Amino acid sequence: MNAFIEKAAVLTEALPFIQQFRGETVVVKFGGSIMENEAGVRNILQDIAFMECIGMHPVVVHGGGKAISKALREAGVHSEFVQGLRVTGEDSIQVVERVLNHDVNPQMVEILRAFDGKARGIHGEDIFSAEKMTGRNVETNQACDWGFVGRIQSVDVEPIEAYMKSEIVPVITPLARDASGQLYNVNADDAATAVACALNARKLVFLSDVPGLLHDPSDAQSLISSLHLSEVQELIDRGVITGGMLPKINGMVNAVESGIKKAHIIDSALPHSLLLELFTSEGVGTEILK
Repeated sequence: MNAFIEKAAVLTEALPFIQQFRGETVVVKFGGSIMENEAGVRNILQDIAFMECIGMHPVVVHGGGKAISKALREAGVHSEFVQGLRVTGEDSIQVVERVLNHDVNPQMVEILRAFDGKARGIHGEDIFSAEKMTGRNVETNQACDWGFVGRIQSVDVEPIEAYMKSEIVPVITPLARDASGQLYNVNADDAATAVACALNARKLVFLSDVPGLLHDPSDAQSLISSLHLSEVQELIDRGVITGGMLPKINGMVNAVESGIKKAHIIDSALPHSLLLELFTSEGVGTEILK
């Protein structure tokens, strides 16, 4: 009997959150090692099917880093990264497009449908306009050339909103085109942030392979559960926010500054971490708010 009471308690704890988020848009970004963890992907996509079922509007943006690296190796193309971004040349942009649009994206749509969730893929180049990414190496101060890597300039939200209105979960790839029609690879964190801002989403969630932002990267118990915008720069200056966490935190900051109420980073390896973060009082990751 106690087990049944505990199940009822879980549902009653979730009720006010379900009521609060009904009709709201939540953008969820897949990437990193979770894309190689089939069980983890299925758990999160089941969470997303649940969110759609109770009246929320989840939107998925995904990368495909390791699948792309594997396909490039098989094609005999060397992968090079500069400041965390994949250098994408003429010989690799077509491989990137094929893997994202025709391999990874249909797989994720298929899994969502297996949970009785309605889902459809959106090729990023159909909704994102971009310009060529430029920048300088922070160590040498020399100009960086990432090839066909783009910075998003605008998002056509009409196809996304049309799917949401029909209770269909959009699953979006991080690709874009410029005014000349040139195809660009786009950082998936940046794509998710751009989508969340364009949709004025209630929340933006980054799935990661760590519990969240840690005071001490070697201590999983040092999780920072909640962080205000005013505290972020100090943590960057102290080296608490560094490496691969930096672009995620910057994306979260940009999203909150653009009007999104909260941005989250959660551990994708924890079963149903998305539901635990959204529908429990404690949460399981790190949230950033004003």
